[in-house]
Parts: sequence; C-alpha cells; structure tokens
Amino acid sequence: MIPKKTTVKDSHIVKIAVEREKHIAQLINLDQRHPLASKIQDICNGWSISDHQNYALQFCESNNQKYVTEKNRNEIKNGSVLRLQYSPSKTASDAMETLLNGSPQEKVQRLKELTSLSTDHTFALEFIKEKGLDILIKMIEDVGQNNEEILKYSLGSFVELMEHGTVSWEVPENSFVARNIEIVRNFQKYPTNCGESALSNLENIVQCSSKHVLVAEDIKLQDILRLLQEVNSPVMRQNAIALLNALFVKADEARKRTIANTISAKQFRLALIGNGLGTEMTHQLYVLQTLTLGLLEKRMRMKMNAQDQDAHEKIKELRRIAFDDHTTALSQSDDHIRRGGGSGAGNINFSQYYKKLGFKCDINPAQDFIETPPGILALDCMVYFARNYTQQYAKIVRENSCRADEHECPFGRTSIELVKVLCDILRIGEPPAEQSGDFQPMFFTHDTPFEEFFCICVITLNRTWKDMRATAEDFTTTFSVVREQIQRTLKCRPENLEDFRNKIALLTYQQITTLRQQERTSKEECDSTASAIVKLKEKISPHILELIKQQRLSFLVEGKTVQPRL
Repeated sequence: MIPKKTTVKDSHIVKIAVEREKHIAQLINLDQRHPLASKIQDICNGWSISDHQNYALQFCESNNQKYVTEKNRNEIKNGSVLRLQYSPSKTASDAMETLLNGSPQEKVQRLKELTSLSTDHTFALEFIKEKGLDILIKMIEDVGQNNEEILKYSLGSFVELMEHGTVSWEVPENSFVARNIEIVRNFQKYPTNCGESALSNLENIVQCSSKHVLVAEDIKLQDILRLLQEVNSPVMRQNAIALLNALFVKADEARKRTIANTISAKQFRLALIGNGLGTEMTHQLYVLQTLTLGLLEKRMRMKMNAQDQDAHEKIKELRRIAFDDHTTALSQSDDHIRRGGGSGAGNINFSQYYKKLGFKCDINPAQDFIETPPGILALDCMVYFARNYTQQYAKIVRENSCRADEHECPFGRTSIELVKVLCDILRIGEPPAEQSGDFQPMFFTHDTPFEEFFCICVITLNRTWKDMRATAEDFTTTFSVVREQIQRTLKCRPENLEDFRNKIALLTYQQITTLRQQERTSKEECDSTASAIVKLKEKISPHILELIKQQRLSFLVEGKTVQPRL
C-alpha cells in the first residue's frame, strides 16, 4: 500500500499582516531566510510605492513598536501584525529638517514624536548620525526659549537617546551642565517633565563624566531637600534621590560624612520617605541606606590600637557605668597597688569587673576588639547602649555577673558577636545590589539608627538567652535563634524602630521553635507529595516489602532462644 503523502510545514515561513495608514492590510507569507529589504520591496509594490528604500517594517504592539531589523526579525511570530512606515534614516532626516526650519508648532509635534521614537535603538543611531543630538543640546541650552513644550520634549528626547549608551557623557559641554542645574534649582518655574529629565541628566553626568565636580559644587543638599519637600511627582522624587546617591558615591570620605549627617536630620528623613514609595523609589532609598550604613565599614574593619586612648577610655567607661559604686571605692582604697598595661591598667583588681562585664580577656579587654569584623564598631555600640540606656545596661550586666549558676550571658562577648551578626545581616561594606534590595524605612527614622538597632537587639539577645537557659556551650545555637528573630522581623519591614522593638518582642524563643516546627512539617508534607518522591516510592516499595518478608521468614527458620527470668 502506498503511504499517504503528508505536507511538511516550513518552519521558516510565518503568516503575518502588514498595515498601512488609509490602506487595506496585506496578508503575506514571510520567509525568514530571505532578506527583509526584498520583502519590503514586494510589499511596497503591492501598494504601488516606488521609493521602497525609504520604508521599513515596524512592530505595532502596545509594548513593542521597534523597527524590524535583521537582528530582531526572529521576534516575528505567526499572526503578528506589522506596520509599513518610513525607514529610520528617512524619519531622522525629516525630523532634522523640521527642527532646523520648522515653525514652533511643527517643532513641538516633531519633538513629541521624537520622544517615543528615540527609545528605538535603530532610529537612535540614525538620528545621532545626522547630528540630531547636537541640535537637541542647542535647543536645551537656549535660555531664551519661551516655549515650555519645546524644552520639555527636547529634554525627554535627549534622555532617551543617551540611554542607548552610544554617546559618551563627556560630549555635553559645561553650558549644558549649567542649564540642567539651573532647571533643577528653579524647578518651580518649569514643567515637571523638565525637572525629571534634568535630574536624570545630572545623575548620569555625575556617574559617567569628569564634569561631576560642577554638579557637586552647584547642587546643594538643601536644593534636593526643598525639591523632595515640595514635589509630588514620584519620578522626580526618585530621580532626586538617584542624584543624591550618585553625588554620595563620587564624594570623598569627609564629604560623604557631611552628606550622611545632613540627611540624618529629621526634616530630611521625613522628606525622603514621605509621599508613598514605588518600586523604583524603594530601590533608590535602599541604595541610599546601603551607602550611609557603609560609612560604618571603616570602624568595622578597624582593630583596636593599643595607643588608642579614646578606645581605652570607652572600655573604662563601660566598667564605671556598670559598677560605679564599687569601682570608685576600690580606686580610693587600692591606689598603692597600681600597675601598667591593659585598659584597666590602673588597678590590678579591675580585672574582676571586666570579667563580670563578660570580656574574654579580663586582664586586657582591648584584646577582645582585635577581630574584624566587628572591630572597634562593637565598642562604639556598647558604649552607646551604656550611655543612652544606662539602667537597662547596668541591669543586664549586674544580673548576669551575680548569677551563681552557669547560665550567665556574658555582655562583652555576646555584644561583640551581635554587632558582627548585624553587620552581616545588613551587608555593611558590600556595594548596593543593582536590581533588588532590602530597604528598611526604620533606618530613616533616627539620627543614629544602627546604634539604636543594636540596643534593641542586645536586649532581645539577653531575653532569648534566659528563655533558652543557655550556657557558654550554647553560644552558637543561641545566636542562630537571635539571627532568625532579627531576620524574620526585618522581613515585616517595620516602619520605625519602635515598631521593630514591638514586633521582635513577639518573636520569643518559644515562638521561633513553633514556627520552625510548622515550616519543617509543611516542607515534609510538600516533599512527600512531590511527583519525584511519589514515583520513587512506587518504584522501591515492592522491593522493600520483599526484603521485609524475607527477613521475617529467616527469623522464623532460625528461631530464637528466650532466656528464662530468674
């Protein structure tokens, strides 16, 4: 019998429709192996168009209106609808003619079209080749330009053209930088879109140009603060914070600290996190959070120097605040047995108090701050806690130093480890992630957020240590629980430090244990119903049952001797 002949579908051919304004669409078969130019010629012939070289195909989807090229033609699928338009080179040439010789109304209309066309890489290359970028720069720099629409669309088109990365940011001259600075500083006089574009331009100049010094000199932090306070546009606000981040990255150490101190002021903090937070705004605030917390890296990586008198005084201060009455009396009565060395070098008996404080090296506590991280940052946090939460600090230290059992929580050792854990959780010293990030609003609600964060966590640590009835041997286990308490609370993104304090107070050791058990049970249930596990069970179950049967038969054959009870 002769087999029935079947048609083989050619995978290189796609069936598409091509539209043209005021014409009936053409339904064609597009062979992806043939050059686009020849197919465009055929389409033009169908509509009696003689200058086919001035035409190109364009996607006409709402989210994709790029020109079709040899590089992206593979995006054409069966059923796609394309549009026949003037080619990028023809459109760019026409745009240049209008911008040079057209009336103001014609220029506005052309610039409006140009704003959307400039997102297409193919068109952008043609327009830049025609020196279109130079024309836009001149139009932007023209301070006598009274038509706000022309300025708005010129700036918008410039931003989109530069996004392609084909032109260096060194190209714009100082006059262009100055013009954008003037627009930002006087944002009330211009349409919102002008401010958005100018801020975007300045951010890129700071990041990618040697002219960043001009921006740093002329854009004051107060300008950005005023903009954040008065503007409601989400795009303009996020562009302002992006510019602030760029200025921060380019600044030297002293300037970075000045910026950090300025934005830690209450009015600046409120302006930063006010008026709603979108995805991009959240990312920019995360970057700013990472940059400001990154200033702690220097202290985090700094070992305590034996000659650092300030650090030695801080260690003595920890002792005095915790045991003020005892050490004062001891100092007065034991002056005759002083010896040199160590942070408690004045008196040999001070070592017992450093031991009660929980330092590993009670003879010379400075040795506890050699490890980096957390370095000297741990001492800074401990002293901050002792100074600002004196009663709680003294209570924690004295309660644990007076315990007769082995369940005391050594304040010094645990505080140093806690700072190390916090630095790891917040990724201090690491650059900001480019796409996502863990933005925490609470770090914009206090002048010294990290130190306050530590104070809440050290109290939580002491409570958890008690709940677990931990000993020195449980040090690692306890910190795994404390880390989980902190991370779970941060996932809730508390609005402020008080909110963090309340939320973490609910996550007791018992609650963590319950959550772990629930998650383990849920995971086991999920795993047991997974298709791979089910198939494996079906495959090995007969073999396992046979093994059980053989084992029981062997046991019956061999028998068993039962020893009588006496």
